[in-house]
Amino acid sequence: MSEATRFAALMEDGAALRRRLAAEMAAAVIGVVDACEASMRAGGKLFFCGNGGSAADAQHLATEWLVRLRSKVERPSWPAIALTLDPAALTAGGNDYGFDEVFARPLSGLGRAGDVLFGITTSGRSPNVLRALETARGMGIVTVGLLGGNGGPAQGLCDHPLVVPSDVTARIQEAHIALGHAVLELLEDRLVRA
Repeated sequence: MSEATRFAALMEDGAALRRRLAAEMAAAVIGVVDACEASMRAGGKLFFCGNGGSAADAQHLATEWLVRLRSKVERPSWPAIALTLDPAALTAGGNDYGFDEVFARPLSGLGRAGDVLFGITTSGRSPNVLRALETARGMGIVTVGLLGGNGGPAQGLCDHPLVVPSDVTARIQEAHIALGHAVLELLEDRLVRA
């Protein structure tokens, strides 16, 4: 297979997965938008966490909400925190409490009931994301999972699991950012027109 053919196949795999999500996930995504809207209208915050590429996605989505999602939409900054951003807190938490607690510990200090936590894990098995989801649940924080494969144990800790039906990490991550953008754009539409 030529590289050009392989490239076309990679693009088609991602496109086919996104078409499947469009056909199957509308109700689930709208449920996430509803939860986020309720939180925002009550003065809540959006939190995001994940590891590796999912940490980058957490930062990306939090920044879109905090700063700007679309250049043609002028609106206030809205509260969003990527729990992956502070290396001092991450390393202190890892050193003092263990890596499994690096998201749960700051969430317990910054979060409040009615906030929303997006736990991003392609496997659904990342121990530190699972602990953050458990902590959120105990605090009355709404839990959203951007997950992959069969959702893993994270699915059971999520009020709103968005499970990308793939075992290919790159395709799952591409879908996660597409889902995240869709949630935020739909949410922004609601809040700006209100």
